[in-house]
Amino acid sequence: MCVKRILLLFGLAASGVLPVSGIRIYTSDDVEAVNGTDIRLKCTFSSSSTINPNAIIISWSFRPLKPGREESVFHYQQKPYPPQEGIFRNRIIWAGDIMGQDASIIIRQVKFTYNGTYTCQVKNPPDVHGSVGEIRLRVVTTASFSELLLLAFAIGGGISVVVLLLIIIVSCRRCKRKRERRDGEVEAPRKERKDPTVC
Repeated sequence: MCVKRILLLFGLAASGVLPVSGIRIYTSDDVEAVNGTDIRLKCTFSSSSTINPNAIIISWSFRPLKPGREESVFHYQQKPYPPQEGIFRNRIIWAGDIMGQDASIIIRQVKFTYNGTYTCQVKNPPDVHGSVGEIRLRVVTTASFSELLLLAFAIGGGISVVVLLLIIIVSCRRCKRKRERRDGEVEAPRKERKDPTVC
């Protein structure tokens, strides 16, 4: 039985039919974007084969929330091919790095019609099988409370750092001036007062 398995594996290897480990794709599940802003759809991958920039193929597609047909969003094969027609025309920017195993794109000025599921698929021959990455995009009128809170903390923290630096600079300058005044008083020779009664 064991000999049969070895012979079978040897036969598959000789014929080139040995299964290759599938390509793995990593995306964030849910993304929220404010209407009219740009959003980066992050898609990274790992492949069991060496990355070949001349052979790798990346495809992005879109499926709307409401019933409708799936639409091609972006294609990469040796160079980026943004869509020439449809709702994503002039809206997609390539933001990936093939050798860095990054297949991300940026959607410019998102609209409510962009609500839906985005699919990222990568093929790196001979590694062409594997998972497909999916991102659900939700376009909203304003940022959620948690995002606003995070933004407020970031702005507040930045302002606090600037104010602290200004206080330190002003304090250092004051100390330096006081020291210079003290040193000037010590170095200046004291004038002896003459007694008017003495000739």
